[in-house]
Amino acid sequence: PILYSYFRSSCSWRVRIALALKGISYDLVPVNLIKDGGQQFSAEYKALNPMQQVPALKIDGITLSQSLAIINYLEETHPNPRLLPQDPKKRAQVRMIADHIASGIQPLQNLSVLKQMGEKKMEWAQNCIASGFQALEQILQHTAGRYCVGDEVSMADLCLVPQVANAERFKVDMGPYPTITRINKALLELEAFKISHPSRQPDTPAELRA
Repeated sequence: PILYSYFRSSCSWRVRIALALKGISYDLVPVNLIKDGGQQFSAEYKALNPMQQVPALKIDGITLSQSLAIINYLEETHPNPRLLPQDPKKRAQVRMIADHIASGIQPLQNLSVLKQMGEKKMEWAQNCIASGFQALEQILQHTAGRYCVGDEVSMADLCLVPQVANAERFKVDMGPYPTITRINKALLELEAFKISHPSRQPDTPAELRA
C-alpha cells in the first residue's frame, strides 16, 4: 500500500492510526498542503484524487480517498483488531461519533475554509470546534467507557484524537470537555496512536518533531 499523507492532516492521521492498529505496513508519500501553493493541486495528484485532498491510499489495485471510506475498507479486508463493534447499537454509536467529527466539525475548520476566513480564522476555528465539542461531550457521557464507545478502540477514537490535536493547535479551552480530555489522554498512551502522531512523520518539520 501507498499512503499519500500530510503530517498535520487530521484525516491522514485517522488512516495512519488504522493502518498501525491493523499492522499493515505501507509506503508514505508526503503531500505538502502549504508548499508550492499546495502540492495537492498538482495535475499529478489531481489524477490520483480529484478532490485534491489528503489522504489517498493505493491498495489492492485500487485508489481510495476519504478517510472513513478507507478505514471501512481496511476494516472489511483486515477485520482484526475490530474497529466497528459487533453489537448493532454500539456500531451505530461509533459511526455517529465518527460522522459527528468527520462531517460536523473537521471540514468547517480545515485549511481550505480557514484560508477564506482571513484574519478571523482563529476565532472561526475555535467557535466551530467548541460548538461541536459541546455536543460531543454530551454524547460521550452516554457512550464512553475507557474510550469513545465502551472499552474497545473504535473508528470513533481514530477521529477523536486528531480533532483534539486541532483544538489544542487553535487554543480551544478544553476545560468544559472532561470526557473528551480523559479519552484522548488514554488513547495517546497506545502505541498505534504514538507512531502515527504528526510529530513522528517523515514529512514533519524539524522544529515540530517529537
